[in-house]
Amino acid sequence: MSTFSATPNNTSLLNHHNSLFYFPSCLPSLSNIQGSHPKTAPVAFNGVRLQHKRVNVQKTVPGVLNSRFLQMGSEESSSSRHFLVKSTGAESAGGSSVSQSVLGILHLIVSVGIILAMDKFLKQAFVAASIKFPSALFGMFCIFSILIILDSTVPAVATSLMNFFEPALLFIQRWLPLFYVPSLVVLPLSVKSIPAASGIKICFIIVGGWLASLAVAGYTAIAVRRMVKTEMTDAEPMGKPSPFSAVEVWSWSGILLISFVSALLYPTALGTSARTCLPFLLASTVLGYIVGSGLPSDVKKVFHPIICCALSAELAALAFGYFSKSGLDSVLGSYLTKVSSNPGAGDVLMGFLGSVILSFAFSMFKQRKLVKRHAAEIFTSVILSTIFSLYSTALVGRLVGLEPGLTVSILPRCITVALALSIVSLFEGTNPSLTAAVVVVTGLVGANFVQATLDKLKFRDPIARGIATASSAHGLGTAALSAKEPEALPFCAIAYALNGIFGSLLCSIPAVRQSLLAVVG
Repeated sequence: MSTFSATPNNTSLLNHHNSLFYFPSCLPSLSNIQGSHPKTAPVAFNGVRLQHKRVNVQKTVPGVLNSRFLQMGSEESSSSRHFLVKSTGAESAGGSSVSQSVLGILHLIVSVGIILAMDKFLKQAFVAASIKFPSALFGMFCIFSILIILDSTVPAVATSLMNFFEPALLFIQRWLPLFYVPSLVVLPLSVKSIPAASGIKICFIIVGGWLASLAVAGYTAIAVRRMVKTEMTDAEPMGKPSPFSAVEVWSWSGILLISFVSALLYPTALGTSARTCLPFLLASTVLGYIVGSGLPSDVKKVFHPIICCALSAELAALAFGYFSKSGLDSVLGSYLTKVSSNPGAGDVLMGFLGSVILSFAFSMFKQRKLVKRHAAEIFTSVILSTIFSLYSTALVGRLVGLEPGLTVSILPRCITVALALSIVSLFEGTNPSLTAAVVVVTGLVGANFVQATLDKLKFRDPIARGIATASSAHGLGTAALSAKEPEALPFCAIAYALNGIFGSLLCSIPAVRQSLLAVVG
C-alpha cells in the first residue's frame, strides 16, 4: 500500500488517489507547476512544501502533516498574542519616554536654577560686604575646591554632583554665544560718544593685539613643551549639546510674532516698555542664533552665528521702532536697561554670564588630570599671555594717543565677557558697554581667522593651538577651533577659564591696577 511521508526537508506524495489528502481538480497540474520536470512538483499547502514524486519509501511517518496542519492555528493565536504584547509594550514605552522627557526637563530646570541662584546670592553678598572681587570667580573656586575634596574622600559623591549638573553645563555650552550678544546689539548706543578716530585706533588694537596675544601664548607653549617633553594622553571626553530642532524654530517664531503684535497694540502691557518688548526681542535674538548656527560652514567663516544673532535683534528693534514711531534708540534702550527691576532681553541673557564662570569649576575638575599632567605648559602660557595682553594694550593705547578712559575700557580684550566686565568695574571712568563690545569683536576675529593663522605660524601641537586660541579669542575662538579640531578642545577650555581667572586675580591687586594706569598715562 502506498503511504504518505512528510518531513521538513522532503515531503512526498506516493499516490494521490490513495493518499490521506485529496487535492481538488481546480489546482494547477503538477507538470505546469514544475515545468519540464514531470516527476517532481512542489505544491504549497498550509505553509508546507509538498512534492509529488513516485518513489518507494520503507519508513513512514503517519500523522506528521496533520500535526503540522493543527499547529497553524496555534501559530496564528501565538502571533495575535505577540501582537498584543508588542502593542502593550509600545504603549508602555511611549509613556515611559514621555515621563523621561518630563523628568529630563525638570532636571535641567533644577540644575540651572541652582547655579543661577548661587550666582545671585554671591552677588548680593559681595555687594553687601563692599567686596570688589568678582563674586562668580569666588564661587567657582569654592565649587572646584569642594569637588576636589570630595574626589579625594568620597569619589562617588563627586561623580554624582558632576552628573547632576551635567544638563546645566550642556545648556550653558549650547547657548554660550547668546550671552555675549547684548553688547553687540546695543553697540550703536555705546559708540555714539566715541570719535571716529578713536574708533579706528580701537580696531587697530583689537586686530593687532589679537595676533600678538596668539603668537605669545603659542610660542610660549611650544617652548615649554620642548623643555618638559611631556607626552600627550587622551583627555576626558566632553559632552556635546544637542542640535536645534524644528520645534524650537517654530516655537520661537510664534513667540516673536505674537509678542511683537501685542507690544505694538499694548506698549505697556507688562508694566513697562522694556518688559513688553522683552519677549519679541529675546525671540528675535534666539532665532538669529539658531538660523546662524545652521548656515553652511563656508558662510559661517565670514558670517558668524553671533553676527546673524545680533543683526536679527537689530532688525526686530528697527521694525518695532518704525511701526511704533518710537525710534531705534528707544527700543535698544529697552533691550539692555541694566536695571534689575525693569529688565530687557539683553539683561536676561547677560544674567547668565555669572553661571558661565561657575561652570568653569566643573570643566576644570573634569580635566584635572590633564591640567596636572600639562601644568607647566598651560600655566606658563596663560600667565605670560595674560600679562602681555593687559600691559601691551595699555602701552599701545598710549602710543597711538587713545583716550585713557577708552584704553582702560579695552584692557581685558582677551578675557571672557563675564570676567572682563568685573575687571573694568575695578577701575573708574570706564565704558562697560565698550568693554563687552570689544571682547566680542576680538572673539569674532579669532573665530574667523584663528585656524588659518595657526597654520601660517606653523603651530602643529594641539596643546599650543588650544592655548593660543583661548588666550587670544576666549570663548568664540574656542568654539570655532574645537568644532574642527576636537583634540584641542580640552586645552582651549582650560586656557579659556584660566585666562579669565588669572586676569581677574591680577587686576584685583591694587598695585597692578596702579601700574596699568601709569602705563596708560
